[in-house]
Amino acid sequence: MAARWHADIVDVAVSTFTGELEERGYRVDLVRVPGAFEIPLQVRRRALSGDYAAVAAAALVVDGGIYRHDFVASSVVDALMRVQLETDVPVFSAVLTPHHFHEHDEHASYFRRHFETKGRELANAVDAIVKLPA
Repeated sequence: MAARWHADIVDVAVSTFTGELEERGYRVDLVRVPGAFEIPLQVRRRALSGDYAAVAAAALVVDGGIYRHDFVASSVVDALMRVQLETDVPVFSAVLTPHHFHEHDEHASYFRRHFETKGRELANAVDAIVKLPA
């Protein structure tokens, strides 16, 4: 599950994550939603479908001046935790909310590198958890 907002950054995590898991033999379905706030419901629907051993989400939640990014991020991450506890399907999060984000090349480059790392970490976590006995 990936948010379309800041796709140029979020897609770095998505590409790394899907590449790592596909190399290990996993099938990865990608669903895009408008923003981070739409992620939990779609994650829940996939978890309840019975078609997935795990569900992962990626988004970059920044302060846009209208909504406080920390409230949005907290709501999304809390909802993702509830989904995994209620459905018994592991849910993994690369929904990140930096303290400071500015629309310029230096920050974008920094966050692209960070999201590449997060994509790899997410893939490793998924691989480790789905292999655990129930």
